[in-house]
Amino acid sequence: MRDKRLDDIEEYILSQKDSSLDELCEKYQISKNTVRRDIEELLLRGNIKKVYGGVKAKENAGKQVELSAFSERNISHKEEKEKICKSAGELVKEGDTIFIDTGSSCVNLVKYIGHVSCMIITNSLRVAYMAKDYPKLQLLMLPGSLRRETMSFVGLETVEQLRIYNIDQAFMAATGVSLQKGMTNASAYEYNIKKEVLERSRIKNLMVDHSKFGKTALYTFGDFQDFDCLITDTCPPEDYVEMLGKNHVKLLY
Repeated sequence: MRDKRLDDIEEYILSQKDSSLDELCEKYQISKNTVRRDIEELLLRGNIKKVYGGVKAKENAGKQVELSAFSERNISHKEEKEKICKSAGELVKEGDTIFIDTGSSCVNLVKYIGHVSCMIITNSLRVAYMAKDYPKLQLLMLPGSLRRETMSFVGLETVEQLRIYNIDQAFMAATGVSLQKGMTNASAYEYNIKKEVLERSRIKNLMVDHSKFGKTALYTFGDFQDFDCLITDTCPPEDYVEMLGKNHVKLLY
């Protein structure tokens, strides 16, 4: 699948710092014309640049990322996100009131808790649409203005409505997870909502795939000590595991 190949090629270039076109052709078993087309698309993401005979990671590549459309994020690392949602689903208990974030890592959690009688609070239009198929799931939709990039409702009224609820468990996503900057998000619209959810929730769960580690976005909405559990698809780098342990954050992968 081309989208997965693009992600893999970008990650490879960022990890190696630079690569020749011939090297990419050999590694991914594709033609030079295909590599050139892939590179042209990756250039639009802003993390790499062309050099003579190949490509090179920019100096700040992978350090700060911007929010992409939900449809793009939903395609990226799709299998990994499904595994994360399945693991997260095992944490939900009968009678829980849970918050499900708008992030693409969280949306499919609905599929894995459909058999559990619980209340979902969300500002995600996609979560709400999926929940309609499961009679045991009660749904409380937060108000606000629709933001199409994330298919979510945002605004002052969203935050104000959150303040009246007590949440048993929050399932949240992040644009990046960094040892220095903590859990970050690229959207100013979502920042205040995430902060309020952390304030109102008894148990806070973070759901991120492996590609989010080592990256930061513009807004820090939480730090390691703010979370109780991190759910991911593979074991994070050793320094992240140490940080999680120091802050008593349970790790599931």
